[in-house]
Amino acid sequence: MLNSKTEIAGAFRLIQDKICTALEAIDGNAKFEEDPWQRPGGGGGRTRVIQNGNVFEKGGVNFSEVFGPAPEFMKDGNENAPKTFYATGVSIVIHPVSPMVPIIHMNIRYLELNDNSCWFGGGIDLTPVYIVEDDARFFHQYLKTVCDKFNSGYYNEYKKWADDYFFIRHRNETRGVGGIFFDHLKPTDDMPLEKIFEFVKAIGDSFVPVYSEIVSRNRLKKYGENEKQWQQIRRGRYAEFNLVYDRGTKFGLETDGRTESILMSLPPLASWKYNLIPTGEELKTQQLLRKGINRV
Repeated sequence: MLNSKTEIAGAFRLIQDKICTALEAIDGNAKFEEDPWQRPGGGGGRTRVIQNGNVFEKGGVNFSEVFGPAPEFMKDGNENAPKTFYATGVSIVIHPVSPMVPIIHMNIRYLELNDNSCWFGGGIDLTPVYIVEDDARFFHQYLKTVCDKFNSGYYNEYKKWADDYFFIRHRNETRGVGGIFFDHLKPTDDMPLEKIFEFVKAIGDSFVPVYSEIVSRNRLKKYGENEKQWQQIRRGRYAEFNLVYDRGTKFGLETDGRTESILMSLPPLASWKYNLIPTGEELKTQQLLRKGINRV
């Protein structure tokens, strides 16, 4: 039985702890630095960043729990709009050293308003610099297996949602090979809040096994300057998405969250080249950055 938002926040803190411990073990050198912070309007969080490691050039695993008066964007001129809000979640972005190891993102979150409405949201997606179809299929099959334990329709619905959400419209390309994305999961007779919470936790717990396998497959692959340059280009696309379209970035900034923690998702180095026309292996990846590819 789900007792309170305190229980949700506690479970999210535990997920943050487990993921940080696992990533440190994978890297074998770098350790997370924790930066606790307080939000002036209410609440705060734990920002944890790993940098300059054997495997991870920069990564963040953040927990936040914020509350207070509802910001203006929630009111939208409606006199019956919520007066207060509560939000908690875990957000992860990992930028590896090697261009052969994919970037990964995961977010799970819970939001509650004073009108007694509440919902969960989240998602996990993979952004390879070079797409390896076997890895993409493994990633999607793993997520489908997790989703199927709760609802046989979840994977197809949330996979399409991810294709649409993680899409860089001004480039007409997906951010990577997608994953799943969901939002506004509210309790119903068939899916009470407790069961939604179990699903969200299962997504959080999927991060370590699925990403550790993909890192293991690719971390020792050789690469050169050409691959590093392409990595910077793809990181630039990642930055474009996060600054232009990402809901979490917008929500954090508009609720006066901690800027350093919110922009943790940006890569340490990125580049933009005018009118770049990829060839070879880079072109193969570029051609696979599209919606609707079936990978299970």
